[in-house]
Amino acid sequence: MSDPLRTSRSASRGTARTAVVIGGGLAGMLAAAALSAHADRVTVVERDSLPDGPHSRRSLPQAHHAHLLWSGGARAIESLLPGTTDRWLAAGARRIPLPTGLVSMSALGWFRRWPEMQFLIACSRDLLDWVVREQVVALPGVTVLQRTELLGLSGTAARVRGVRVRGEDGEERELEADLVVDASGRGSRAPEWLRSLGVDEVTEEKVDSGLAYASRLFRAPANAEHFPVVNVQADAREPRPGRTATIVPLEGGRWLVTLSGTRGGQPTGAADEFENFARSVRHPVVGELISHTEPLTDVVVNRSTVNRRRFYEKISGWPEGFVAVGDAVATYNPVYGHGMSVAAQGVVALRSALADHGITAPGLARRVQRAVAQPVSTAWDLATGQDILYPGAIGKASGPGADVLRRYVDRLMLTATGRPLVTKALFDVMTLSAPLASLAKPEVALAVLRGPKLPPLPGPPLTAEELRIAKEPCEPEREPDPADA
Repeated sequence: MSDPLRTSRSASRGTARTAVVIGGGLAGMLAAAALSAHADRVTVVERDSLPDGPHSRRSLPQAHHAHLLWSGGARAIESLLPGTTDRWLAAGARRIPLPTGLVSMSALGWFRRWPEMQFLIACSRDLLDWVVREQVVALPGVTVLQRTELLGLSGTAARVRGVRVRGEDGEERELEADLVVDASGRGSRAPEWLRSLGVDEVTEEKVDSGLAYASRLFRAPANAEHFPVVNVQADAREPRPGRTATIVPLEGGRWLVTLSGTRGGQPTGAADEFENFARSVRHPVVGELISHTEPLTDVVVNRSTVNRRRFYEKISGWPEGFVAVGDAVATYNPVYGHGMSVAAQGVVALRSALADHGITAPGLARRVQRAVAQPVSTAWDLATGQDILYPGAIGKASGPGADVLRRYVDRLMLTATGRPLVTKALFDVMTLSAPLASLAKPEVALAVLRGPKLPPLPGPPLTAEELRIAKEPCEPEREPDPADA
């Protein structure tokens, strides 16, 4: 493995192209994959120790909670790293057709399980990350500096020329780069780094519903390999805290059950309150299903759920040589499951710009930052349009135009429970496979005006076989096979 310091010096002499990625999480690894085709050396700076398998990471506490990779994000990752979906599935993940493999109560009623319109990848966040990481670290020219602290950017307000880091040995040094990509997540200090170079202050917006998450792993019932994702959503129009409950099937014969509640109605970490909370949401189906299962872990609570967006694309003097992607740009209420998909689509935008213009092209960083903002905007509008309605929510109130849009979306959600054309339009947007504006296409708007074609479902559309499986005893824990060692 070559020395990134030596390579960075050669870049300054014009003999090589180098890039630095801040952060070794999902967004950072995808960025490294995109950059590897356009740089001789890509150095990933990661403050944590990265596990050598699908194991938890100290700096990713949200990994304990439900993560859904929507089809829009899965396709983006597949385009960056062909074969990734097959690797996930081979490792135990499931490709779940939507809405076929989904039992979901929306704010306006139960969705019908129509034939496949979109899909999601269901597995643990640890497995998702590991399959991507394993491929990226094997790419030629990619080096990962673990247990390395990012101290700041080097350069000027006009151009970022690298980063300053402190290694595990305590030594401070500089890595020069033609392009620096910040993928350090919700804890990114990019505003501070840029300010120290003289770059204008970034505009930031927050919407905080006071959401808290509580999650617990359960052993899945026997023969539950094809059990659907089960989800009861909140209704933000009701004058009470929004509570949700979700079951996501994971690899290894497990169910990850995640509960959430907004300000005044949050779940706690008490194990003896978990099932009762699941029964207290708008329908008790999740609580009823887990009453027959065996818990495998304690309850884990997370409260880092504020929607926050940094409008980097609006800074007039954006420096050359620096781009931010993923949670470093925006974070969302995790109940919508958009973070990973938005990050992947932002990296696809980075790759497209690199292919069209090259890593040192003038204006590249600004061009990429504006492109990254497009998927961010869709996810932001979907999340904050609902979250601002919950009691006690903190953030900018929506204007009259947003109220008109909300009434249309309410009617659309109702229609989607009983008209497949509208269901498909909704799932196309929800999975980030189509822009928000597609919900206003003439054929969709006409169908919304007509309303549902079928009457509302009286309860969760679980099949008789699924109900039978849910009451079966749990699969016994498999003894380790010596052949697996």
